[in-house]
Amino acid sequence: MSDIPDLGPLPKRVSVDVAQVERLIAEQFPQWAALPIAPVANRGWDNVTFHLGDTMLLRLPSSREYALAVDKEHQWLPVLAPALPRPIPVPLAKGEPGAGYPFSWSVYKWIEGRPASFETVADPVGFAADLADFVVALQGVDASAGPRPGIHNWFRGATLLTYDEKAHGALSELRGHIDDEPALEIWKHAVESRWDGVDVWFHGDLAQGNLLLDGGKLHAVIDFGTCGVGDPACDLAIAWTLLTAEGRAVFRKRLAVDDALWSRGRGWALWKTLVTCANGLDSADAGAMDARRVLDEMLTEYSTR
Repeated sequence: MSDIPDLGPLPKRVSVDVAQVERLIAEQFPQWAALPIAPVANRGWDNVTFHLGDTMLLRLPSSREYALAVDKEHQWLPVLAPALPRPIPVPLAKGEPGAGYPFSWSVYKWIEGRPASFETVADPVGFAADLADFVVALQGVDASAGPRPGIHNWFRGATLLTYDEKAHGALSELRGHIDDEPALEIWKHAVESRWDGVDVWFHGDLAQGNLLLDGGKLHAVIDFGTCGVGDPACDLAIAWTLLTAEGRAVFRKRLAVDDALWSRGRGWALWKTLVTCANGLDSADAGAMDARRVLDEMLTEYSTR
């Protein structure tokens, strides 16, 4: 029997509109029923998000699989928050199914900030150091009873072989558009490496949209839906998907990452960028263009190391 986790079928997403959300609030939290509700721009994929008044946020999972994270967030985010050097979301209330919506959902305080990007980070090296300090603090929280990898976080913290089929599928689609040889070598080294350390907490999706800036500096880290305990390599992907070469070096040194862990982190970054590039092969979308730039830089860096 294979010990490679099975991701299962693609989630069946549900839609939710303002009228439904208004009914949910009126039925379950009448104290907030008079507050205006409006969709959040760039609402994300895992959750449909809405403003509730000026100071709160509603997160409604878009599928049964994503809804698995709700109880986890309500249990663990209040535990993690006091130990971390930057604000993170802490649930204010938990909603239940209703008004034709089938899953549990959450009310959070709205955290102000501008999503990080190559253009908006003011000091790339300082940002890398601040982000590393956040990861160090997260890994320092007692992980003995934390949530193990599973469908709730798409097996972050487990073996990269979970994504082997997706990575090779994307490589096939990109053949002739990228330098295959270093990509295959990076992937081979990453999936052959194994985690044999003490399990630690990880965020699971340290990505541009989940890192909020204030004045160009790291202000808050949001969206812990894929958090858990296990191999922290997934949290290293950001070293390639957002950090500069100088920032990457500072990030690695601050975290004291060995070669094996660094290789797996590079593997997490590779499969994400491969899939994004394959999906946007003929697209001029900014996300696809960013992913292609990241991929080209990663392959060049690896080939000339």
